[in-house]
Amino acid sequence: MQPFELSLTAAADAIRARQLSPVELVDSVLDRIEKVEPHLHAYVTVTADQARRAALEAANDAAAGRLRSPLHGIPMGLKDLIDVAGAATSASSRVRAGHRAEADSTVAARLSAAGAVLLGKTHTHEFAYGLTTPQTNNAWNRDRIAGGSSGGSAVAVAAGTATFALGTDTGGSIRVPAALNGVVGLKPTYGLVPRTGITSLSWSLDHVGPITRTVEDAALVLSVLAGHDRCDPASPAAPRTDYRPGVEGAGADLAGLRVGVPRNYYFDHVDAEVEAAVRHAIDQLRALGAQLVEVEIPMTRYIQATQWGLMVPEATAYHEQTLRTAPELYQADVRILLEAGQLMPAGDYLHAQRARTLMQQAWARLLDDVDVIAAPTVPATAVAAEEETITWPDGTVESVSDAFVRLSAPANITGVPSLSVPVGLDAAGLPIGMQLLGRPLEEGVLLRVGHAYEQTQPVRELAPVA
Repeated sequence: MQPFELSLTAAADAIRARQLSPVELVDSVLDRIEKVEPHLHAYVTVTADQARRAALEAANDAAAGRLRSPLHGIPMGLKDLIDVAGAATSASSRVRAGHRAEADSTVAARLSAAGAVLLGKTHTHEFAYGLTTPQTNNAWNRDRIAGGSSGGSAVAVAAGTATFALGTDTGGSIRVPAALNGVVGLKPTYGLVPRTGITSLSWSLDHVGPITRTVEDAALVLSVLAGHDRCDPASPAAPRTDYRPGVEGAGADLAGLRVGVPRNYYFDHVDAEVEAAVRHAIDQLRALGAQLVEVEIPMTRYIQATQWGLMVPEATAYHEQTLRTAPELYQADVRILLEAGQLMPAGDYLHAQRARTLMQQAWARLLDDVDVIAAPTVPATAVAAEEETITWPDGTVESVSDAFVRLSAPANITGVPSLSVPVGLDAAGLPIGMQLLGRPLEEGVLLRVGHAYEQTQPVRELAPVA
């Protein structure tokens, strides 16, 4: 096995045991980027020279016994919304041409302090306002979409061109590309990971989290990222937590854990192969000792209207000045959505806020009765790049964006944590994801369940980059 194929956990163990140097690891990943990046377009920019210098510094620290964290010397990608001092943050848009960040975002600073090595910035759907990331190709089939908006981050992790990466998630933008590329994506509780220094799409829905190859990897990254930030008004005043013991010590026993299985909404208009794979994974949780409980998802008729009712006006407000002075710089699909926000009445935005409050209350009651909810992450596997709609067997036609945001949006509206884990491939060889949703600030429970499931599965190989 070459170093670029290692999971974060395996690489960290090898570095700690002095069986692997950060220089070897970073060089291996950079060689992998050179080989497959022309087929994938996961990166906006690769900072190879800086990465090699940081790897050498990390190697010297490791040799002297100065390991800062399990992330020490581990190569990563950052979604190109995340500021790094002196580097461009383009948001994959012409609007940001020439922009340079003046300071590190909170998450970039925390990762740097932990010793992680930045490889470069990964592509996003322009300003994170979309679910496809059109400039990036799926790691499993280059004719299929990567998913978005954190498509570059998910593809890089799936293809071995980053050991882990960060994404943002406003309506599913970590979990959707993670599911479509066969990797793990964690959207933490709203505010748990600070957003200071990160370009916003919709401030009341934006989340930041890791994309990794394994659930344990996600726990390692979250342990570094999570914690109070006085500059982020949504950041909870809670002490930083180490999520690793709950994963490493959990084993595969889920006895006494209650898993909610939705009888409505999450399995409506879902591809048959996706449903079969997710239900099989849920059966695996039962075999591990979990109790399955049928649950009714509340207020389903309001979910998508609430998501769009919050996101559209907030995004337009953020872009108000540039939209007025240089609208031609935006891609057409993003400009249309931003212009639509200018036409939305204030009353509709207030109705969406009220609906969110009621939905949060209803989900809190729902999660009193179960510990986690298990459901598909997205209703279909990655569609062809030119496909704009999905037609379901009953004749219902749904846009790709609406279909892919439909199952992920509830976690953004309510702010509850959600973890997407791979649960198999469809007949075309494309990945399928299951998401686990839980109570606010109970990421440890989701990580325990996801890790227990993962232990029952064969070791996943990197995407074939077909």
